[in-house]
Amino acid sequence: MDQKPTYNPTLSGIPNSPSGAYPNGNPDVPYNLPGARNTDSAVPLHRSKPVDHVYVCDGPAPGKLAFRWMYGSNIAAKNRDPRIQVMQYNEDTVVLRQNMCVHWEAPFTYLLFGNKGALLIDTGANAERLYYPLRETVDAIIARWAKVRGRKTVPLTIALTSGEDIAQNQGLAQFAGRPDTTIVPKPLEVMKRFYGLSGRWPSGTGTIDLGDRIISVIPTPGTHKDGVSFYDPYCDLLFTGDFIFPGRINIGNDRDFVVSLERLKTFVAANNVKYILGGHIEMMFAPGKYYPRFYTYKPYERVLELEPSIIDELIQYGREVQGKEMVLIRPDFVLFNGVSPDQKTLVWPAGVPNITPPRPF
Repeated sequence: MDQKPTYNPTLSGIPNSPSGAYPNGNPDVPYNLPGARNTDSAVPLHRSKPVDHVYVCDGPAPGKLAFRWMYGSNIAAKNRDPRIQVMQYNEDTVVLRQNMCVHWEAPFTYLLFGNKGALLIDTGANAERLYYPLRETVDAIIARWAKVRGRKTVPLTIALTSGEDIAQNQGLAQFAGRPDTTIVPKPLEVMKRFYGLSGRWPSGTGTIDLGDRIISVIPTPGTHKDGVSFYDPYCDLLFTGDFIFPGRINIGNDRDFVVSLERLKTFVAANNVKYILGGHIEMMFAPGKYYPRFYTYKPYERVLELEPSIIDELIQYGREVQGKEMVLIRPDFVLFNGVSPDQKTLVWPAGVPNITPPRPF
């Protein structure tokens, strides 16, 4: 006979408390459903002191990506969707995507909260605030989160998966002069020092402490010489920018690419990873099919998340293209090594179903 879990008040909302079945709330109240790891910060909004969340849990914190992203328009100028689509994965994790009619690459950015601050991973493809209101959107999310948690200020750190990746770094200019904001420097040598990786690049691992939620910084050069990935042990999510994503992966240095994948495989073997979340979606739902560059209408996209097993497949085929100028198609990604990003291949790979997707119009 199943027994109802007991509520231990010492585990509710107190940082650094030991792990338990319900580390963050009383399951007897209606907004804490059985099996969920929620906080008592859901209500009320008026508090006498800040609420601290417990980021210790037995498995990945709950969250949902069951969501259809905005897919643009044939005529970008006529698109009326929000310029930034915001999806709350859970109370402390937010996924943002730039409207593909604002920029065809439709990059993703990620906002993570901890007890002492927030982290914004990547900043999108446009600097103009009126055209792409990233800072306004991030400020609004932070203000709402601060109100719920009873905090007056939330220091923000902004980090990039690559300072070379134009589609992920242009929005950085919007945060110049913002109070309580730390921007990780873009120059490679300065960035290494910021993460404590001088003399340990690319084999070392850095950290960003958000307050009881410590994000790992893993060097992953290969598509860019300054590439890094970020691991969140609370949600078990690995953020990889354009190093790993469902799309056209343009390899900058094929040796570094394979070595970084092997290093990332070792890291994943030692840490729980639920999903890999990249910086873009370019693949269609049909295996091996992808949208060409500059398309602003993509109604048949693949889902964003990738299983961690994709790393083994990337290592296998990364080795296959190493030293060759070629395009290699797989169901969930396409490798471009030493060729134009518009290069095509006439060879359809064995083992990949050749399905003709429907025409969008």
